[in-house]
Amino acid sequence: MSGGTLYGVGLGPGDPELVTVKAARLIGAADVVAYHSARHGRSIARSIAEPYLRGGQIEEQLVYPVTTEATDHPGGYEGAIEEFYTAAAARLMAHLAAGRDVVLLAEGDPLFYSSYMHMHKRISGRFATEIVPGVTSVSAASAALAMPLVEGDDVLSVLPGTLGRAELTERLRAPGAAAVMKISRSYGDVRAALKDSGRLEQAYYVERASGGQRQVTERAGDVDPSAVPYMSLVLLAGAEAAGEPASSASVSASVSASVPASASASVSEGSGGGGADAAAAGRVDVVGLGPAGRDWLTPQAAAVLAAADDIVGYVTYVDRVPPNPRQRRHASDNQVEAQRAEFALDLALRGRRVAVVSSGDPGVFAMASVVLEAAAGDARFAGVPVSVVPGVTAAQAVASLAGAPLGHDYVMLSLSDRLKPWDVIARRLTAAADGDFAIAIYNPASQSRRQQLADARALLLARRDAGTPVVIGRAVGTAEQWVTVTTLGEFDPADVDMRCLVIVGSSQSRVVRDGDGTARVITPRRYPG
Repeated sequence: MSGGTLYGVGLGPGDPELVTVKAARLIGAADVVAYHSARHGRSIARSIAEPYLRGGQIEEQLVYPVTTEATDHPGGYEGAIEEFYTAAAARLMAHLAAGRDVVLLAEGDPLFYSSYMHMHKRISGRFATEIVPGVTSVSAASAALAMPLVEGDDVLSVLPGTLGRAELTERLRAPGAAAVMKISRSYGDVRAALKDSGRLEQAYYVERASGGQRQVTERAGDVDPSAVPYMSLVLLAGAEAAGEPASSASVSASVSASVPASASASVSEGSGGGGADAAAAGRVDVVGLGPAGRDWLTPQAAAVLAAADDIVGYVTYVDRVPPNPRQRRHASDNQVEAQRAEFALDLALRGRRVAVVSSGDPGVFAMASVVLEAAAGDARFAGVPVSVVPGVTAAQAVASLAGAPLGHDYVMLSLSDRLKPWDVIARRLTAAADGDFAIAIYNPASQSRRQQLADARALLLARRDAGTPVVIGRAVGTAEQWVTVTTLGEFDPADVDMRCLVIVGSSQSRVVRDGDGTARVITPRRYPG
């Protein structure tokens, strides 16, 4: 064929670094670069390819006359789109007839739910064409979730979300992996179909896969249908890839709402390998997550969490561990610590590698002592290895944001009287004050427990100057974080809730100011005399 060549160039899912070497070379060498866009003029494809464009190239922007809105075209939506494709193909063929090579950009892969196909059908019989495949959004989403999608004899079904609730439900009931595309305007039906088919708990939503900070991954059931953009999809792993037994290929590994009395039966030997070898491989790691967020998680803790088969803990802390469909998650409330520890050890007996998660450090008012006590108190668990993986404590986190209020000897003390009586707390607080320690106060108040903090302030004021620096840190590491510096005399217990940690300085603690006036609390390392 004479004339130029039409190249259908796949750009991958959105990250310009996932554009293939061949695609980048062809984009830079092309006489004409074409791309589709809606009437607003912004083209995702062009933005991905922009690093590879060179100055002076001809750009053909193919603007859809209609996307989802109504049209007054006499042929309706289909007529308007058909007319557009015919005109767009004519524009590109004019360049090809003149001997110019044309690169038509396509997000993902040119032959996978792509607009390129409409041009290919109209042009391929008249001019030379070449397809350059790209990384699909399905592969990018699987990578974003770190989720094996298909393994062994698993079958992958790719379904458009526009099929409608009934058709989607029927297809999702079939065993195997699934990718549900085109979900932005039909997510309500998609989520309903996932629920109807019994697969909502194992379904994961990915938005802008490979999009850096704009990438979103979460459970499909938690997604707001009104906020789903075009570049999004839902994935469900195949049974073998998810490590499920063949008999439960269509049943998800659900997140427990609490630890039931019969929880030890919830994991069969078959699901973890079973037998003596599996029992020998089981273990429990009690993992500190730090105060909040991945930035506060140690590399050691991250590695242990990644290797786990099961995540066990208080629901708020389990939710902080990124979902992994390979893992089973067992969330419970904060009143069942002993049962939670026994449940984790029982899982380990069945060959599972279990991570029991705690906020902060697991050895500071958390699960490490509970698990070790349970392991030592029952002969069944004598052979279960238990390790403690440390984390950044709340006291360290708050102190670091306030300066160095814990720079000398200090005491960590919990004001919660749920596990010890108030007279013990008051006696220890008095001893800490008389010893002139800085004091990090955990669990200072809750909705039902308000008087203890006021009593603690009064006790400290009887032994400390009213000008003693006090630091209040709330929700450190989260978007709701705040840290304030006040004095013992001006400290108002009403400002404190369960998400706070309070640090009271020693007689030597003082406030200094940064160059910008920010208050910093320091407790010097030298002590008088």
